[in-house]
Amino acid sequence: MAREARFDAARLDINAFAAAAGQLEGEAPQSDFARLQDSLMQTPGDMAPPAVRWTATGALRSLPGGATQPWLQLDARSQATLQCQRCLQPVTVGLDIDRWFRFVGDEAEAARLDEASEEDVLVASSRLNLLELLEDELILALPLVPMHEVCTQPLPMPAPDLEASADEPHPFAALTALRRPGGKA
Repeated sequence: MAREARFDAARLDINAFAAAAGQLEGEAPQSDFARLQDSLMQTPGDMAPPAVRWTATGALRSLPGGATQPWLQLDARSQATLQCQRCLQPVTVGLDIDRWFRFVGDEAEAARLDEASEEDVLVASSRLNLLELLEDELILALPLVPMHEVCTQPLPMPAPDLEASADEPHPFAALTALRRPGGKA
């Protein structure tokens, strides 16, 4: 669902897109992003996966000396269902992306500039897969330790196996024997 038909999100010429101050936008179900799906809890079969809404805007920015450099702003919104690490129940978190990417001519320049700048520096391409870049950013936006602010469900605890514990020696039984005068373990 791109607004400008002359640009293709799967094979985006970033230099032409930035020069035209192009804009693309779209919406896709999360199920279209296979790598993202690996990190999410499965939704029940009768529920549609949440949508990912995104917008990409190209721009040329001036450099000292009069040259210009292509930039891309990527905005995306969605929700992810993950497993809470405290109660092990589903927790829904918002995914909000607002990132700027700076494009340069080669890998060496990208590595040099990426160390010194806050924005991401990528190599300009005539075949950038914007949807793969979007998926990368969605994955990076996932919380490292997803948790509810307050868990409503207690952590499920397995029932103790009373028969097995009665037959097993107590782990401190040998220490008790040492405490007795003349006792041996």
